[in-house]
Amino acid sequence: MNILETKNLTKRFGGLVAVNEVSMRVDEGEIVGLIGPNGAGKTTLLNAIAGLNPPTSGTVYFLGKETTGQGPDKMCRLGLARTFQIPNPFPKMTVLETVMCATLFGNKAGAVKDPTAHSRKMLSFVEFPMDEDTVSEQLNTVQLKRLDLARALSTSPKLLFLDEVASGLSEGELTDIMAVIRKIRDSGVNILMVEHIMHLIMNLCDRLVCIQFGTKIAEGPTREVARDPKVTEAYLGSAEDQCAPEIETEAAPE
Repeated sequence: MNILETKNLTKRFGGLVAVNEVSMRVDEGEIVGLIGPNGAGKTTLLNAIAGLNPPTSGTVYFLGKETTGQGPDKMCRLGLARTFQIPNPFPKMTVLETVMCATLFGNKAGAVKDPTAHSRKMLSFVEFPMDEDTVSEQLNTVQLKRLDLARALSTSPKLLFLDEVASGLSEGELTDIMAVIRKIRDSGVNILMVEHIMHLIMNLCDRLVCIQFGTKIAEGPTREVARDPKVTEAYLGSAEDQCAPEIETEAAPE
């Protein structure tokens, strides 16, 4: 079953075509990686799907229904949640209050009988390391990433967008966050993730979609796409310009 499908999705900002007729899908049970060089249009594509910046043209299907242009509040209640490159919580709210906001406003009315217990369960699920009464502005980058995950999961999503969730993490923190992402997938939440860290991509993703200058240049099983010459060139330049090693395609030991 297709959890998400886009057909010829395009987003223009004036004369700039940021996303150009991208067709892609996320199937049930998958973690799909959305990759590409900086400025390729990855976050813009997520924004167009999620309703933050509706597409100029093309179609979005979510859980079998057309959702093109629906706002982020409606998409959230339908079951699409996301994290952001830079988490931006309410700075004066506690950790628990932040997650409870998402629980109360991100679920359908009456879907969660005990919002406090549900929010605490999500904090526990992502193994949040601080006390729930900690004020959000006191958190460091790693803690904010975990809080952003708990907030997103508290809306009971069917599909989760992860936008560079591993950026700024140390090697040990990266291993920990990979375990959490696997746990999210195993709980029945499908994942579309934007990421630049190839170690994470190669170890987690079932399939990859690569875009460059807003256009899809490759889609398929992770190792096939990682070895695609078009993908290598997108990251490293043409063969005569390459001074760096090829993209690592072997999974690092866990």
